[in-house]
Amino acid sequence: MRILVIGGTGFIGPHLVRRLNSLGHEVAVLHRGQHNNDLPAEHILGERRDLLRLRPRAEVVIDLILSSAAQARETMNTFRGIARRMIAASSGDVYRACGIFHGLEEGPLEPVPLHEDSPLRTKMQVYPPERLAAVRQFYPWVDDEYDKIPVERAILGDPQLPGTICRLPMIYGPGDPGWRFYPVLRRVADGRRSIIFPEGISRWRAPRGYVENVAAAIALAAVDDRAAGRIYNVAETPAFSELDWARKIAAAANWRGEFVVLPEDRAPKHLLSPANIAQHWEMDSSRIRNELGYREPVSIEDGIRRTVEWSLANLPERFPMYPVDYAAEDEAAANFRSASS
Repeated sequence: MRILVIGGTGFIGPHLVRRLNSLGHEVAVLHRGQHNNDLPAEHILGERRDLLRLRPRAEVVIDLILSSAAQARETMNTFRGIARRMIAASSGDVYRACGIFHGLEEGPLEPVPLHEDSPLRTKMQVYPPERLAAVRQFYPWVDDEYDKIPVERAILGDPQLPGTICRLPMIYGPGDPGWRFYPVLRRVADGRRSIIFPEGISRWRAPRGYVENVAAAIALAAVDDRAAGRIYNVAETPAFSELDWARKIAAAANWRGEFVVLPEDRAPKHLLSPANIAQHWEMDSSRIRNELGYREPVSIEDGIRRTVEWSLANLPERFPMYPVDYAAEDEAAANFRSASS
């Protein structure tokens, strides 16, 4: 098949392009010509606003960077009558559990793991403008109207162009623009003997996926016609707690320090989360495994190891999303040890 990938030069895209190429498909990538020109694909230079003018030829279109309903409708209008299937990358943030986590939804906690039929948010645009501005620094495709719920509705609501939705997890891997391993590895690199976790955060569980594995799942949904009209969660299993996840990262970095779990009222303020951490966010991914036979080509252990190696070789001194205050952390740990002795 001829497959067009929109957003094919970002974090997930190159792995997806190479996966599709290895499966024998003809791949084209729409991009601005800024990087990844060595991908095994036809390079179509342009931006999203150029789609109606370019109208690239493709049997299947994969859009990794849809941000809003307007973008999704425009993309469907462009490829209706050209493509026979559309695959869109969505997010686990569509679920009501995400709204509860961020304090937008009232009522009881959602049971986990989250299935594709679990309730969605009733409040739109889960992230405030300042949060979107921060996210846009490393995911520049996010626009002011970001919300994957209307994106999904537009993709699945067109009878002439069947769509497939892949709800993605928190993605890690070499080149991660969000630096998800940073909170642990910055402290490892700085020679810290202890790493503090507030008690609630230490237990919190969220969906994760190694970037090559996520790309493999999207590729599978793109080439298998049984995926038409379906929604798939993409996530590793099991979902580890934040503390267990940090331990795996630290072990891969050969760190021999101590994790210290503190009650919320004794933890440093910069480590506390304003979110409702009683609401876990793990996703069940059995549908894509059972229906399409999905299996991760890279083990969790190998994915963590590769990400740790890349991260330690490229670690920034500071990353604004993850503040560091060692004086406050040392004081909190010392006070806790003193009170416990």
